[in-house]
Amino acid sequence: MKNYDIIIIGGGPAGLAAAISARENGVENLLILERDRELGGILNQCIHNGFGLHTFSEELTGPEYANRFVSRAEELKIPYFLNTMVMSISPEKVVTAINREEGMFQLKAKALILAMGCRERPRGALNIPGYRPAGIYTAGTAQRLVNMEGRLPGREVVILGSGDIGLIMARRMTLEGARVQVVAELMPYSGGLKRNIVQCLNDYGIPLKLQHTVVDIKGKERVEGVTLAEVDEKGKPIPGTEECYSCDTLLLSVGLIPENELSREMGVKLNPVTSGPRVNESLETSLKGVFACGNVLHVHDLVDFVSKEAALAGRNAAHYVKTTGEKKDFAPEIPLKPGFGVRYTVPETLCVSRMDEELPLRFRVDRVYKDSYVSVYFDDKRVLHKKRPIAAPGEMEEVRLHKKKLLAHPDLAFITVMIEED
Repeated sequence: MKNYDIIIIGGGPAGLAAAISARENGVENLLILERDRELGGILNQCIHNGFGLHTFSEELTGPEYANRFVSRAEELKIPYFLNTMVMSISPEKVVTAINREEGMFQLKAKALILAMGCRERPRGALNIPGYRPAGIYTAGTAQRLVNMEGRLPGREVVILGSGDIGLIMARRMTLEGARVQVVAELMPYSGGLKRNIVQCLNDYGIPLKLQHTVVDIKGKERVEGVTLAEVDEKGKPIPGTEECYSCDTLLLSVGLIPENELSREMGVKLNPVTSGPRVNESLETSLKGVFACGNVLHVHDLVDFVSKEAALAGRNAAHYVKTTGEKKDFAPEIPLKPGFGVRYTVPETLCVSRMDEELPLRFRVDRVYKDSYVSVYFDDKRVLHKKRPIAAPGEMEEVRLHKKKLLAHPDLAFITVMIEED
């Protein structure tokens, strides 16, 4: 069994950024395991622009953004295995994987970085009655077919869900000659970025129907049409509001799920809201020496934030490896609690003595808030009250906690983040 200081599971934007950061922080003996045929992850099929504004101060396509990190990893001579599926990971950080060259093999790591990304919610997870004809795709599958394989899934399209991939595919299918008739969204707000609604729907005259869902799919062999209906505040279809659309393709953009089957099996504690690992200020999970970053931790809106978060995980994993065996800091961890209007926080705990001078605290709100405030409380004392003209579930929010302020509260029991409307 070969031993490594750090093994990174996943060679997408998170895994690459984490590996580069770990190498730049002094770890030579590391390895990336990637199940696809090339590095870069989902970015390889995201040929639209809008990436890199925060990281490189320029607008790049997905493949261009990925190539910056792939090139840097190759400059640093970071080793990687492609077409390699990780089958299991033990709590002792023994990785069992398989590929064509090596067959089944095992590797042992001092530290692990989980960067497996996320997957789309499929049709089977939705309560849509009807047959299962051809012509129903997740938006990401359609994106791969069009952008990487040169195949157009259909000509007359309805999209269910207004996540960013669905919005982007509305534009992409239009540009390829298909007619996107409507985008239906169950919630009273879009799940995507505001800029994508403007650039992908409004600019092309594609209607967005909020509080609507698909209640019937027509066709046995191939999709022939779908029926939309308005829903009430509980998400139940309202009788008499049905509208029929003739189409040959239904694209689903109904949410992303972090790929945490490996994490769960190895004993990592997961957050039921994000479906990602619970982490502390170092992005370390409930298992010592196991770190998580990117969409496997929580679904991000911008890949720039994925890269930044992953770099932090890589640096902290490197620090863990280099200090293994030294006396550990057993200072208490302070819980971070989501208050009114906040669905979750990342991280969920912090240790003041271990944190940097500044710690990004990321979260998402539970609905659209206008002219509200993001507030942070140390116990019952409000220490931050930041005006937000608009806060929406489709866009990740961030506040920064400062070590100096935290040290001034040595008996702090908990920190709460909430939305206040005055």
